[in-house]
This record gives sequence, C-alpha cells and structure tokens, in this order.
Amino acid sequence: MSKTIKLAEALLRRKELNIKVQVLANINDRDLFEVRTKRTKITDSIDDIIAQVPKITASQVTAELDFYSKQLRQIDAKIQQMNWTVDLEVNDDVMGDFIDRS
Repeated sequence: MSKTIKLAEALLRRKELNIKVQVLANINDRDLFEVRTKRTKITDSIDDIIAQVPKITASQVTAELDFYSKQLRQIDAKIQQMNWTVDLEVNDDVMGDFIDRS
C-alpha cells in the first residue's frame, strides 16, 4: 500500500529515522546482551550472587535496527529521486558567493 506525503514530511521522517538508526546501532553491542554474574563469599556456607540479565535480546535490537534502516533507505531514495526531478525557483543571488561591497 502506498501513501502520498509532502516533501517536507519526507524530510522530517528521514531525520527521525536517521536518529532511530543511530541510537539502535549504538546499542547493538553484544556486550550489552551478556548475562553477567558476580559471586562473593559471605561465609563458608553462604555466597552472595549478583546477576545482570538483559531485558531484551540482541535479535530484538537487530530486527528493529533492520526495520528502521530499510525505512530510512526507502525514504532517502524517494527524496533523492525528487532532487533530480523537481526544479526550484530562487533569486539569482541565492546561488552566488559573498562579494564584499564595502
């Protein structure tokens, strides 16, 4: 199914997706998904065990990263396509360089 949106909406969506992909890529670190334990001897018969267990799996993060990366590629491709097919009317000086007239 397709949907028609304004170019401004596409640009905002691309920015939003880019941020999501960057955040997910940064947490897609295997070290974050390890179960870590620490065992401390309290007495001869009692040990204190501390375990850090991740709340999500690496595959969950990877699936979400893949989903948003695909969306980002698709919206970026549409924006790039528009870059080559739409002409903008601007003032002559918009495309010029600064000239010191003092």
